Amino acid sequence: MLSSVAERVYWLGRYLERVENAARLINVYSTMLLDLPSGSHIGWSLLIDITGANEDYQRVHQSVDEKQVVKFLLAEGRNPASVINCVSMMRENARTTREIIPSEAWELINNLYLTLKEDFSRTISRRLRQQALETAIGDCQRIFGVLTGCMNHDTAFAFIQLGRKIERADMTSRIVDVGSISMLPAYSRTTKQKRFLEPHENIVWMNVLRCVSGYQAYRQRTQSQVKGEDVVKFLLQDQAFPRALGYCLDDIVQHLGKLPKNVDVLRAVARAKKVTLAVNVGDLLERGLLEFIDELQISIADIHEEINNTWFRPVELRKKA
Repeated sequence: MLSSVAERVYWLGRYLERVENAARLINVYSTMLLDLPSGSHIGWSLLIDITGANEDYQRVHQSVDEKQVVKFLLAEGRNPASVINCVSMMRENARTTREIIPSEAWELINNLYLTLKEDFSRTISRRLRQQALETAIGDCQRIFGVLTGCMNHDTAFAFIQLGRKIERADMTSRIVDVGSISMLPAYSRTTKQKRFLEPHENIVWMNVLRCVSGYQAYRQRTQSQVKGEDVVKFLLQDQAFPRALGYCLDDIVQHLGKLPKNVDVLRAVARAKKVTLAVNVGDLLERGLLEFIDELQISIADIHEEINNTWFRPVELRKKA
């Protein structure tokens, strides 16, 4: 397989996962804000924090409100990570690899792009926004279903899976970081903040799980009520739930086994697994998650960088550039 083709299908997988994750996050976050009482001081700026788009947002808007944040995350052309831009890039990568992926997958991707472009071209109510996001989530799942059921599970499919699982691991780490600690200051240093949302802990933690469709799996695993420490441990270290970091990293190893010259990438995955699985979650929450999640996201970025250097832009080519 040409390195350029491998890179396109890898990014097809990343954008496919990114669109679904963004749609899930916006949908669940909107619902959570309605569930929380007024005066909880949880606002739309936190959604910008989760997506890591602060600098891009500040270049476009001076203030933060629901309408501006949602438009920025869904349809803003100046936001590289907006849903419509991600769908457009997914469509372009699919278009240029149509000889690799099933034709049914290309048709679904193209239809999703056209549908969302029309939906986001006008101001939509919360109800219509929810419908559009649910359409995006369902279509992304159908697209991956077609890829899984109709595509040879060969090198190209392995690169798609690598892209999806790296993207998924990154988003789960963001949700654990900002989605639990910043939205629920139960583990912050000041007791004043700790009391602030304490009566509403379950609302926030349940919505953290809903962001990854993990509430039922969490209850089956822990067989207990929703607790912050258990949720963080579940999303970081569980090796059976498909959206937990532990599972994603194990799955990456499985797909790397189908690819040649994988030693450096496997080594990067091993470092990320060590960071994720060895940590004591209780101690971590007492200290705060910020530095740990930074280290974890650097480890995930290192996996991507090693994939890029090994198969898309080998060291010899980088030296000549």
